[in-house]
Amino acid sequence: MKFGIERLLADPALRAPLEGKRVALLAHPASVTADLTHSLDALADCPEIRLSAAFGPQHGLKGDKQDNMMETPDEVDPRLGIPVFSLYGEVRRPSGQMMSTFDVVLIDLQDLGCRIYTFVTTLLYMLEAAAEHGKAVWVLDRPNPAGRPVEGTLLLPGWESFVGAGPMVMRHGMTLGEMGHWFIREFNLDINYRVIEMEGWASDAAPGFGWPADRAWINPSPNAPNLNMARCYAGTVMLEGTTLSEGRGTTRPLELFGAPDIDARAVLGEMERVAPQWLAGCAVREVWFEPTFHKHAGKLCNGLQFHAEQGFYDHAAFRPWRLQALAFKAIRRLYPDYELWRDFPYEYVFDKLAIDVINGGPALREWVDDAGSEAGDLEAIASADERAWDEQRKDFLLY
Repeated sequence: MKFGIERLLADPALRAPLEGKRVALLAHPASVTADLTHSLDALADCPEIRLSAAFGPQHGLKGDKQDNMMETPDEVDPRLGIPVFSLYGEVRRPSGQMMSTFDVVLIDLQDLGCRIYTFVTTLLYMLEAAAEHGKAVWVLDRPNPAGRPVEGTLLLPGWESFVGAGPMVMRHGMTLGEMGHWFIREFNLDINYRVIEMEGWASDAAPGFGWPADRAWINPSPNAPNLNMARCYAGTVMLEGTTLSEGRGTTRPLELFGAPDIDARAVLGEMERVAPQWLAGCAVREVWFEPTFHKHAGKLCNGLQFHAEQGFYDHAAFRPWRLQALAFKAIRRLYPDYELWRDFPYEYVFDKLAIDVINGGPALREWVDDAGSEAGDLEAIASADERAWDEQRKDFLLY
């Protein structure tokens, strides 16, 4: 198969509209071709493409910034001599000065298919700025490694943030190119928009179920080290809003969770009692780990690891958002007074709990904290939202 960048490089007819235009690239470390050439280098070698600027999203063009709210400064590319603007530094929306440096921006970002993964919000902000300034936006499309399944509740009006661009569910099941079309309709944008589609993407084919088996995995962000993490992320990202470690400071971030003061076997047993159906599609294993940094650094933690991989993985059955919600519910039932929710500014939102910002509303937290709630109560809320989103996205699926 071919990703969008590879089709653009291989077909002079696709590149023809770029001739004579100033071209910018929005990219990160995973913006590579099949032979692992970075898109910035590959485009720079096209004589008819005039690169005038580059942009980096959260974690930077180099992908070196480890955690949330760690900002990247602007710089100049030492080889090409073009400005490299940070969209996670002094600004998150591109400024007028930044927009003045190009005519067309190519967006080549490997996404994870999750609302909270901020590259999708950066796409929206670039679309809005391009509509305002009369610039063209091309998305060089890439696979959604989490595939087509959808899961989670819809973001509520008034809960928009940098981790909640619009009223979509947590696991949205779309590519960035498709999401751009949805944003344009949802936000009524008047813009010159184009998607350079992939060729031969089989979103439901085993074994990758969204990720081609013959492609190397390059971290799109520092804590996205493999396909298992990408599959789990729509659930495990909620750990960022809790006092539990999400595995930062270990080699398997966002695939596991734990803390020094929980009994993981008891937690798993309670999960199996409350909603055994939500453990389907993966294996759950007790682990011990000691983070070298971040939450509980230097302390021995007992926890659980999710294995949505190899023979344990059932693409249709695995529901990571429910799985992680179930773990929270089990902890709350075993330890009613546990200080579960982390109270700190999250992605520049200072007046709401982080777990609610992550979920685009309070429903999940309220379900966890309600001693009388059952699995069916959350299921009723989520399944209705999932059906609504699945119906809404149909008009925008390109593959």
